[in-house]
Parts: sequence; C-alpha cells; structure tokens
Amino acid sequence: MLSHITLSLPIGLMKEGKCLYVVLLMAVFWCTEALPLAVTAMLPVCLFPTMGILQSKIVCPQYFLDTNFLFLSGLVMASAIEEWGLHRRIALKVLKIVGVKPAWLILGMMITSAFLSMWLSNTATTAMMLPIANAILESLFGDLATLKENCKPDGMEWSNRRTTEEIRTESEYQMKVWKGFMICIPYAASIGGTATLTGTAPNLILIGQLKSYFPECDLINFGSWFAFSFPLMVLFLILSWLWISFLYGGLNTRLCVRKQDERAQAERKAQAVIEDDYRKLGPINFAEGAIGFFFILFAVLLFTRDPKFVTGWSKFFNKGYVSDATTGVIIVSILFIFPSQKPSLSWWFDSRASNTSYVPLLSWRKAQECVPWNIILLLGGGFAMAKGCEESGLAAWLGSYLQPIAQVPPAVAVMFITAFVACFTEFASNTATIIIFLPVIAELAMFVNVNPLYFMIPATIGCSFAFMLPVSTPPNSIAFASGHLLVKDMVKTGFVMNILGILSVSLAINTWGRAMFSLETYPDWARQENMSSTVPHLRRNNQVI
Repeated sequence: MLSHITLSLPIGLMKEGKCLYVVLLMAVFWCTEALPLAVTAMLPVCLFPTMGILQSKIVCPQYFLDTNFLFLSGLVMASAIEEWGLHRRIALKVLKIVGVKPAWLILGMMITSAFLSMWLSNTATTAMMLPIANAILESLFGDLATLKENCKPDGMEWSNRRTTEEIRTESEYQMKVWKGFMICIPYAASIGGTATLTGTAPNLILIGQLKSYFPECDLINFGSWFAFSFPLMVLFLILSWLWISFLYGGLNTRLCVRKQDERAQAERKAQAVIEDDYRKLGPINFAEGAIGFFFILFAVLLFTRDPKFVTGWSKFFNKGYVSDATTGVIIVSILFIFPSQKPSLSWWFDSRASNTSYVPLLSWRKAQECVPWNIILLLGGGFAMAKGCEESGLAAWLGSYLQPIAQVPPAVAVMFITAFVACFTEFASNTATIIIFLPVIAELAMFVNVNPLYFMIPATIGCSFAFMLPVSTPPNSIAFASGHLLVKDMVKTGFVMNILGILSVSLAINTWGRAMFSLETYPDWARQENMSSTVPHLRRNNQVI
C-alpha cells in the first residue's frame, strides 16, 4: 500500500496539483503513522525540488527558522527545571495551598498542570503529575484494587458501622473522584499549553506561517500572545474545573462546610502525605534558586520585548533585529555557564583555600537527552509545507473552493473552523493538523476579506482541544494507560470540554482579541502587494467583520 501511494507520482500536473499530492501524501502518513512523524516531515526536502515545486535552497532553511530556536530555548529551559526538580516543588506547594477536599484538590491539580505545561511539554507535565495524584488518592481512599472490589455488588467488605449498600455507594463515589483526578491532569496540560508561544507546537506553527505568508505582520510575539491567550486559558480552566468537578462528584456541600467524619480523616491523611513529600525536598538549594531566577527572567524578558500594548525593551536595538528567539537563546546559554553550587568567595583571596567543584546548571548531554528533536523537525516540515502551498498557489486554489463559507457571518465561521479543527485533531497529531489546515484558513480569510488573524488564531488554539479519545494526545494516552479510565469516560467528559473550549475561544476572539489585534479592519499587511507570495490571488469580495 505504501509503495503504491509513493510511486503514483503526479506526472504532467501543474504546480498546484503536485503540491496537493505532497500535502495529501504527508497527511496520510501523519494520520496513519506509516512512517515516523519526523521522517514524514522531511519529505518536502526530497519531493519539492524533484517535482519542480520549490528549490532546495528555499525548502531547507524552513527547517530552522528563528521560531524553531524559540521552541528549542523553551525546551532547554524545561530540561533544566526538570533536572533540578523545581517543577515538583512548585506542584507540591500549590497542592499544600489549595487543600485536599476533592474539588479543591482537582483545582490544584489543574492549576499546577496548566502552569507547568506553559513551560514544559504537556507530556512531561502529565507524566510528572500523575504519580503525585495517585499517592494523594491512595491516602484519601486506600488501595485501588480494594476500592474496585467494594464497588461490586458481591465483593463488598462487611463493616459493623455501615451497611454493605453504604459501603458500595461510598466506594462508587470515591471511584468517580479518582477518575476525575486522572482525567483533569492531561486536560489541564493541554489547556495550559495554549497560553504561551512555546507551550505547544501549533502556536509556533502559527507564528512561523505568519512570517512566511505575511512578512509585514508583527502583531504576534510572545508578549502579545500571552496577553491574549492567558485570560482565555484561565477562563477555560475554570469552566473545565466546574464541569469535571460536577461530573465526578467534587462539587458538594463539603466544598465549604467542614465535617468531622471518615472522609475528613482521609483528607487529613492526604494533607499529611503532601506535607511530608514537600518536607522531604528540603530547603531550596542554590541550583533551584538559580533556575527559578533564570526561569522568571526568561518569562519576563520574552513578555516585555515587544508586548504591543506598551513599549518594549526591543526599542533599544535596531528595529527587527532582536526577536523572541534571540531572547530565549541568550537566557538558556547562561544555563550552560552558571554554576549549580554556590561558589566559595574565599578562594579568590586565598588560592590554597578549598573551593566547590564547578558543575553548570545544565550540561549539553542532559539537554540532548531531554530535547525532542523530532518535534523540531516536525515544525520545520510544517513550515516547508506552508511555503510550498504558498509558492505553488495551492492554498489560493483551495481557498477558492471554500466560497460557501463566505456567505456565513464571520463570527459563525470562527466557531465552525474551531470545531472542525478540534474534531480533526482527535484523530491526528495537533501539529500535523495545523500544518495541513492553516495555509487554507489563511487563504479563506483573504478570500472573504477578513483579517487573517480572526480565523488563524482560533484554529491554532482549537488544535489543542483534543479531549475525547485516548489516542488524541500523548497526555491523554498516559492518563488512559494508568488503567483507571474507560474510553467512554473520556468521550463523555471530552465532548462537553470541546464545546466549552469552542465557546471560550469565540468569546475571546470577539472581545479582547478584537481590540488587541484590530480584527475589525482588513490590515495592510494582508494586502497582496505586502505579501511574500508572487502567486496572483483570486478576486475577493468586500465583506469585513
């Protein structure tokens, strides 16, 4: 089957047809994983030049744009945080603060997972949080195997204080809460990744394709994206917490009323476990403090470089010279130099005095092990595909076939686009999904004379809303592999999550997003004379949002 697809080369087609063939081939390989995702991402390097779509000297640089360096700097910072365990300290501290009542604990898990996934990978966040959740749950409810046995009508343990029916009811409630804990972590990780440009790959695909399609567009950077997406993330996280807590038994009178019963005793045990784990970490050492400082500096410098709503520090340099990638690489480079142990100042005055051994905060070996280089190739493949679609005229050709959407009010079109992308990404990688559809969405926006950001931003964020199936995202798969969840649990919870996400994105883009990015006007940077493509675009109507 694979050989039939690859050997059926489109002979005699125009550039658009040849590029469409490559896009469909890569889409099939990405969705079926017939080849590793990173290998499929490299196909444009061999197919675009040999099929006369793009020259090799144009294709190859797409694999390491400055966007890739920004992503790389985020991954290196994340590996340093993981190396010294700062992420675990943050997680346990948040859980100590929120308390151990089920609803508050679910909220604590979601806040921690969302915050960490803004900087770490969603997968690493989920893998780190699940063992913590399991330890707390075992303190609250005991052994899972016993709990499952008590849920069976014929498998309940007898108690002098309670009837078997009461035991079964209580065990079923505890199982529901257990599922709520397991399911909230991957969902919060996916939501948190949308808040920063480096949080998830689709966000970087967006900025990379904007630079390719619209070189004059400088509205999206780390600061402006954070200012738009962070309030959206908080809104969606609160709605998700309410839904998950309601569905899995966390919302009840115990949320605000203190009772002295067996549940209260279990909650005190769980609180003791959290405090004991935090105490075992000991005081913050020099390395953790240094990583925390550079992490905060990393975030602040990225946010304040050019946040758009105020003047950023980039004005002190030549315009257009300093990007988010420059900032990120400067900070992470220091990690390979800065010592992990407090240096002894006495050595400077007395060469015979003892000095601490020099070990940097991060070694290159550790960075190599932790950085998922396949994702960087995947990003590059996305940029190369977008460049091919742009230069060949394929995106414009596909956009012309989406005329029916031109008759739909733009606000409705946003909801439709977000819903479509969210559904598609349930079955395919979110990175592959946005790579395939973003060029078409950009052309559609230009065809109906709508600000391209009005369609492209919701589509990008919608790619992270894959909640319904275990195979949708690696975090979903990790949580499902724990054995506590059923597919129907994820479908039932994820369906409503998708609806909440679509509505949240629609609200954000039509309120503060409209004001931040001037979405009510068609921008000059999207006009044909300011675009990088030399391909003539189709005539567009005069509709504005």
